[in-house]
Amino acid sequence: MGKTKELSQDLRVRIVDLHKAGMGYKKISKVLDVKVTTIGAIIRKFKEYNMTINRPRPGAPKKISPRGVAMMQRTVRNRPATTRQELANDLKAAGTTVCKETIGNTLRNNGFTSCSARKVPLLKRAHVEAHLKYANDHLKDEPSYWEKVLWSDETKIELFGLNSTRHVWRKKNAAYDPKNTVPTVKHGGGSIMFWGCFSAKGTGLLHRITGKMDGAMYRTILRDNLLPSARDLKMGRGWVFQHDNDPKHTAKATKDWLKKNHIKVMEWPSQSPDLNPIENLWRELKVRVAKRQPTNLHDLERICKEEWAKIPPGVCAKLVVNYNKRLTAVLANKGFATKY
Repeated sequence: MGKTKELSQDLRVRIVDLHKAGMGYKKISKVLDVKVTTIGAIIRKFKEYNMTINRPRPGAPKKISPRGVAMMQRTVRNRPATTRQELANDLKAAGTTVCKETIGNTLRNNGFTSCSARKVPLLKRAHVEAHLKYANDHLKDEPSYWEKVLWSDETKIELFGLNSTRHVWRKKNAAYDPKNTVPTVKHGGGSIMFWGCFSAKGTGLLHRITGKMDGAMYRTILRDNLLPSARDLKMGRGWVFQHDNDPKHTAKATKDWLKKNHIKVMEWPSQSPDLNPIENLWRELKVRVAKRQPTNLHDLERICKEEWAKIPPGVCAKLVVNYNKRLTAVLANKGFATKY
């Protein structure tokens, strides 16, 4: 049974005052609409202790001592993947037996939340050092510098990709009502690889990659899509091209092609998708495409290109203007992956 609501201090004083004035328990109960038993308890407390204030209720003692709580917090800080059962075993070895629910409640009361671990690229020491160097080298660059960058990347978009995680509102026993389900097929129903680029001025061309891309195909994509995108976006003189360190991108033939076409390439740290703002645009594109629910790969390609072209230039500009925040986050996290 839960605790009853305690009476206010003012009401307790009125009860005592009426009792001092000679009024009986039943009459006080009727006047103040308080139970007779409660009236009696308050007056007895006044007679015994000459007090009307509420004394703290002791409640049930905590099952885990402050020392045990400190041990749990220290464990999950050092090893966040520790399970509740493992913590229960540690406490049992120290002489305290509690259930897993108590472990979870205690951790939540101390500010910890059980969450799925974020998936990030595997970073070796060299990657971390490269991230820090990149962030330090560019931290003081003006927004005008980033406005001259043409960002690029490849991505895979599945036919039923984001639809597989759609949320619905339903009653308890209506899980398999067709309105509350999402049709799925093996391997996502097929997928398409795209190459795309953007700058602070908007999105460039989006190109479907057919088959396995090699160095020759990549150079063809750059010729047919990168150069026209730079012209359409009016990048002007001195613009910088960004792509990652995929072997096709860093091949000698690709470097020679870029040099021949007078394209300046940004030095890029490996394993750093969180530093490339186009990743945010890919997410934006996939959400937009999922809302239109394409039913085949032909529709998927058409819808992807339509939605890519519809992304407002303001969205692109905001990603670029706030780029220094990414660099600050990298430094704050000592070169490891960030929320971006």
